[in-house]
Amino acid sequence: MKFRQTNTAPIAAAKAGFSPSTASRIDKDPRLPSHRKAPRGRRRPDPLAGVWDSEIVPLLQAAPSLRPVALFEEIVRRHPDLGPGIRRTLERRVRSWRALHGPEQEVIFRQVHEPGRMGLSDFTDMADLAITLAGQPLEHRLYHFRLAYSGFEHAHVVLGGESYVALAEGLQNALWALGGAPREHRSDSLSAAFRNLDRDAREDLTRRYDALCTHYGMEPSRNNAGIAHENGAIESVHGHLKKVIEDALLLRGSRDFADLYAYRRFVDEVVGRRNARNAPRIEVERAALQELPDRRTAAYEDAIVTVTSTSGFVLRKVFYSVPSRLIGHRLRVRLFDDRLEVYLGGTHQMTLPRGRAHPNGRHGHVVDYRHVIHSLRRKPMALMGLVYRDQLFPRQAYARAFEAMCAKLPTRTACRTMVDLLALAHERACEADLAARLDADLTAGRLPDLKSLRALFSPDAGAVPDIVVSYAPLSAYEELARGHQGEVA
Repeated sequence: MKFRQTNTAPIAAAKAGFSPSTASRIDKDPRLPSHRKAPRGRRRPDPLAGVWDSEIVPLLQAAPSLRPVALFEEIVRRHPDLGPGIRRTLERRVRSWRALHGPEQEVIFRQVHEPGRMGLSDFTDMADLAITLAGQPLEHRLYHFRLAYSGFEHAHVVLGGESYVALAEGLQNALWALGGAPREHRSDSLSAAFRNLDRDAREDLTRRYDALCTHYGMEPSRNNAGIAHENGAIESVHGHLKKVIEDALLLRGSRDFADLYAYRRFVDEVVGRRNARNAPRIEVERAALQELPDRRTAAYEDAIVTVTSTSGFVLRKVFYSVPSRLIGHRLRVRLFDDRLEVYLGGTHQMTLPRGRAHPNGRHGHVVDYRHVIHSLRRKPMALMGLVYRDQLFPRQAYARAFEAMCAKLPTRTACRTMVDLLALAHERACEADLAARLDADLTAGRLPDLKSLRALFSPDAGAVPDIVVSYAPLSAYEELARGHQGEVA
């Protein structure tokens, strides 16, 4: 085009290096080929032309969060002739409209984490992993602690809800395993622990949590209620940890564990392998942590209970049995997440597994048949209507035996025999062996024979053991005396 300003078209084309025909075409229309091409029109009519501006846009303006699928269902209900084929078109059109005219969205601001500054705590439900202990389903959560900078993690199996006790025990376990404490501790306001608590209880819980953080020199902080992404450094890791545990369970080949200790050890091993990958960063952050105090602080709640004539007490809608010698006494109970430690004055009496009330509000029961068997032997018929009868049997074999005897024997005989079997298990310390024998009898279609079981597990009280006493010969004493005299000489 520069040559064309001073030359004819053929000469300008020759100087530019292309043919005269091309020069003639450019001379007639200097636009680029892409600019000369007309834009492609619609190949089919717009199915939303009649409803987009008049109906859909007003709905989006009135309710910007309305889902496209809800809009689709509403428009098809109003105009059945549109048919289901417009759904994808509607979804794309709504997405484009929101990008141009929709409301502003919340922005996530990524943070720079300093070593030793922030640790985070949260709980995650583990029901979807279907863990069992000795064949029984385990309802539990994981307390999860994480350092924001290095990614150090600690997980603690929690049997109850998101309580202060669970937080205090899990957090202290994490800090002592780490060997230091961060300057700030972030939680989600313990929302589950606050739920259904009155104002005084919430204030008491807050004071205890603040005292816990003060003991370790940490500044407590909380994310805004309902804004989970403010705890993103641990919320997003929940899913990763659960997937790693799920993979480990699949490789293990079983989701059943012998006891709670075995399951906790399994979780510790999984978390330990994750920490091993971040070992260099963890060492860097460990050097920046605060020193731990000289001792741990209390990770339990105190309660004072009175033992009633039922040889037990009720705490948090759960009945616990204790030895009858404690009836009428006031006991001090330390309430942990998974156990109760019972004290009479300053003397530790026993440790009981912690029970939970039923979801429907019914009381739970934690009963040891050894606490009441001596009284039950005097009143065996009380077994038939006993409130906690199902929890009284130490193993499933005893419950099966009682059910079989009730079906085939008179009620009085069944109760008397069952009580005697429990007494035999207690007195002869043969609970497991007796349960195995009961299972064998029931499998063979036989009822338990109390007389033969007593003969099997009870020693013969009339048999006097033969005791052989060997006397030393008198000459031995003479030799001993002569040897002693020689040493003196």
